[in-house]
Amino acid sequence: MKKKLAVGITLGAILVYLSIRGINFHDVAQGFRTIRYGYVLPVLIIMFILQVLKSVRWGVILSPIVKVDQLSLFSVTSVGFLAIIAIPARLGELARPYLITKKCHIRMSAAVGTILVERVFDCLTVLLIFLLALFFTPFPPWLIRSGIVFFLITLVILIGMIFMILKREVSLRVLNSTCRRLPERYNLKLNHLFHQFIDGFKIITEPKLLFYVISLSIVTWLMDVVAIYFMFLAFGLTVPLAAPFVVMIILMIGISIPAAPGFVGNWHYSCILGLSLFGIPKAEALTFSVVFHVICVGIIIILGLIFLPSNKFSLSDLSRQEN
Repeated sequence: MKKKLAVGITLGAILVYLSIRGINFHDVAQGFRTIRYGYVLPVLIIMFILQVLKSVRWGVILSPIVKVDQLSLFSVTSVGFLAIIAIPARLGELARPYLITKKCHIRMSAAVGTILVERVFDCLTVLLIFLLALFFTPFPPWLIRSGIVFFLITLVILIGMIFMILKREVSLRVLNSTCRRLPERYNLKLNHLFHQFIDGFKIITEPKLLFYVISLSIVTWLMDVVAIYFMFLAFGLTVPLAAPFVVMIILMIGISIPAAPGFVGNWHYSCILGLSLFGIPKAEALTFSVVFHVICVGIIIILGLIFLPSNKFSLSDLSRQEN
């Protein structure tokens, strides 16, 4: 846990340095004075709607295992995303599974399985958008290579999930063969956890629900693209139509790796990197990244704090679950 925290904070610090290196802060300050705040309101509304959509989608993924009312889902989702931005190295990802076990009858390992399903479909959706964007704008080779790596990793995980849920007994035999040297009591415990974890993949065997999840994923990420487009309007940036797609893709990759609290550094450097592909000066890109970051993270913090009193947890709780 401590090592992961250190990695996230260190990486964030490095990316903050890279983001501000060579910056003329007078130009950054000037950028704040030219913002057209009328376009910021739609971004705030979209960010709130995105939280609702993510909550609804998670409920659909959970539904083959347990039915959860939407208010409970939204409150847990809000606090869970607050944990993700507050705790470095994405250790906060365990908060939602942990909190949902307090709201309904579901095991922690199964809840973690549903989060994995959610992340896989997030990655596949963004990669699909990435593929479509390739037809409209040239991408630098490093970004194409990164996209290929993410696609292959996601594909391997998805195939593994499908195999485990459809060939559960075969998967269990493989697990037992791998862990045969463990004491029997540990093997029994591991088998039990493995079965629960696979239960989190049940949505894969439900075609109608799976289609619903895919549709929600596409709508969610396209709305994220729309929010970035409104941010471009707020800053008066003249960029190609593909630009918000490109920035969204690079931002998604940037914040998926270990990060400091609030994705500080990762978020800003990713925005600067994405905007640089369209000739946006670094100072202007930094101003854009700061404002967009404050809006997105601000919405998450406000919603998380509203529901935190009814969904309390501690870092030690997550540490125990990780172990």
